[in-house]
Amino acid sequence: MIKILKKCLGIYENMSAPVKSSIWFTICSVVQKAITLLSTPIFTRLLTTEQYGEYTVYQSWYQILTVFATLNLAAGVFNNGLLKYEKSRNEFTSSMQGLSTTVTGGLFLLYLCAMDFWNELMGLSTLYVVAMFVELLFVPAYHFWSKRERFSYRYKKLIVTTIIIAFGSPMLALIAVLNTTYKAEARVLSYVLVQVGIGLVFYVYNAVRGKKFFDKEIWKFALGFNIPLIPHYLAFSMLNQADRIMIDKMVGTGQAAIYGVAYSVSMIMNIVTTAINNSFIPYTYKAIRDKKFEDIRKNTNVLLLIVGAGCILAMAFAPEIIKIFASESYYEAIWIMPPLAASVYFMFLYPLFGNIEFYFEKTKFVTIASCTGAVANVILNYIFIGKYGYLAAGYTTLICYILFSFAHYVFHKKVIRQKLEEIQQIYDIKFMLIFSGILLLIMFGMTMIYEYIVIRYGIIALILFVAFVKRQVLISKLKEIRGGR
Repeated sequence: MIKILKKCLGIYENMSAPVKSSIWFTICSVVQKAITLLSTPIFTRLLTTEQYGEYTVYQSWYQILTVFATLNLAAGVFNNGLLKYEKSRNEFTSSMQGLSTTVTGGLFLLYLCAMDFWNELMGLSTLYVVAMFVELLFVPAYHFWSKRERFSYRYKKLIVTTIIIAFGSPMLALIAVLNTTYKAEARVLSYVLVQVGIGLVFYVYNAVRGKKFFDKEIWKFALGFNIPLIPHYLAFSMLNQADRIMIDKMVGTGQAAIYGVAYSVSMIMNIVTTAINNSFIPYTYKAIRDKKFEDIRKNTNVLLLIVGAGCILAMAFAPEIIKIFASESYYEAIWIMPPLAASVYFMFLYPLFGNIEFYFEKTKFVTIASCTGAVANVILNYIFIGKYGYLAAGYTTLICYILFSFAHYVFHKKVIRQKLEEIQQIYDIKFMLIFSGILLLIMFGMTMIYEYIVIRYGIIALILFVAFVKRQVLISKLKEIRGGR
């Protein structure tokens, strides 16, 4: 055992700075999400569904308002700016922070002009909205700092900060919730306090280092780069958050909480699939460059089988998973799990086509697809939540991600016709269609057998048995993909 540890340590020491930082940034991301998920069972038992629903709705609106209040300046434009202003990165960072502050302040003034209107629209009290704007003001500073650390392959300080946020937020929330009768407010405000506390430290740090709030050239560059991307950012945020907001407005806060728990649990798989896709992107780019399309097809099929099997397991274990993550009052969430688990599969599928668009720098197609999915989501939610209740939101989400995948499929075909000398079929579309159809049939069948434990466990055992028998094939394919990086 000691020899193995020494060997692993030796391999790690010989890794380059970019590889080490990539590993640690991935670990930080997984740890932060994992702690959030692991704390969910605690708060779903301490709070009523209505109280937990308030926290869920707050988080949903925060994600949407972030697009308007910060213009997502800590996203792609910041990395581009670090290259463009390589010799004045401190000034660039503080100026970007100044722009984010100005936009947030302007939006807050707009809120003050019609507080009652905005409160009613969001279904939140003035206390929550003000807390949200304070969070929007300071949290971007942390993101600016963390992006610079990632850009420079510095990860040690980021690890410490991640641990503070990951453990500090739920610990403070637990203390607050246990010591007050205002449990919903305690859950929201304790979370905000940790976020703002960390953000304030880096707000001052960035401002002192850069000493520049406004720079005409930098502001012009940032606005010119990011404003055209706002529809994409907003659409993607709406696609992820509109369900809970519309359930809250059309059905009730308690039902929004039940849906929120099912969504959060289903997205556990998304952490894994995102990591797989991040590893597959460089492999895909290299294979396209070398015109190894057959290799892409074979390896993509293997990954789809792995992801699909994981989603089927999540569907099969839904009753047990919900019992672990929530109390009996949330048990209805099991009926939303199958479509949401299937949605995770299509969340993995559509970036496969999107990777081709990004490789050939046809990013406008991404915005079109995002907007199409978001508009469809709102329309379908309005029709079917009103008619069939909040459980319908799981199926509208699934339909939208299927549409999303189809839109990216169409665009990737267009890009291939434009950019490749000979029209190539990069993916095995026939296999994708057949396997996706099978997955959807299993999803519908799973809802009919939840009461039959023997059948469910038989399916689980079969998947695990096949995975065990084919483990060498799966491992070799994953190594090939990793090696292609």
